[in-house]
Amino acid sequence: MRNDDTIRRKRILFRCRHRGSKESDLLLGRFAESHIPDFDAAQLGRLESLIENDDPSLYAWITGRRPVPPRYDSDVMALLKDFSKTNVGS
Repeated sequence: MRNDDTIRRKRILFRCRHRGSKESDLLLGRFAESHIPDFDAAQLGRLESLIENDDPSLYAWITGRRPVPPRYDSDVMALLKDFSKTNVGS
């Protein structure tokens, strides 16, 4: 079971680092590096669901330009918003 968990975490990290735009790669990649090790299975699932969305939508939600749909308004999104405020450009 541990091996499956490790593979899942690596897969999510890869997907966060390879989004398609450099800005998203950096933000989501750094976020994933920082938070994935401490996420439980449910949080990993919420992150997986979140990164299924396109980059413009994610960016608009993270920056508050558009409201986060209730389906994605979770602890993971809150962590991502906080992370983006303190780690952009670092």
